[in-house]
Amino acid sequence: MESAQVTLCFLLREGPAGAEVLLGLKLTGFGKGKIVGIGGHVEPGETHAQAVVREIREETGLIVLEPDLSHAGLVEFVFPARPEWNMSCRLFTTRRWQGQPAESREISPEWFSTAALPLERMWQDAEHWLPPALSGETIDVVVILNDDNETVASVRYPGAQGTPLRR
Repeated sequence: MESAQVTLCFLLREGPAGAEVLLGLKLTGFGKGKIVGIGGHVEPGETHAQAVVREIREETGLIVLEPDLSHAGLVEFVFPARPEWNMSCRLFTTRRWQGQPAESREISPEWFSTAALPLERMWQDAEHWLPPALSGETIDVVVILNDDNETVASVRYPGAQGTPLRR
């Protein structure tokens, strides 16, 4: 079964107490009630960059231009108990946009310190790849979920020497 193509973009700024990232409380659909990155599915005929620009506009009202996106890597999500949920997620960051974030039907955006991410309110896998992605690393990771479709069974780093496995 082929993985769904999705995108996430992390908007970064310098706040009063240091670096901040825009995340959002998911109000509907997959991940409802969790703090998530801004993004979503790639529509037919779209590039990953076009999709993330569209998703940012739809979910927050912000305008981001494709040339202002920085590629931050790839996370493959594998749901053995629900293979139809498998996702291949392209990550982006940006430090440039127009407008102020506003709540949409899908997301309630909020700025968080990158030094104190709300990991306890996010998908469990975020702790494995989000901090390094926000610090400028390019991510290449495969996250395998347990049968509960919530908790992490393992995380593989395919580009790493010896492909370490973390449990």
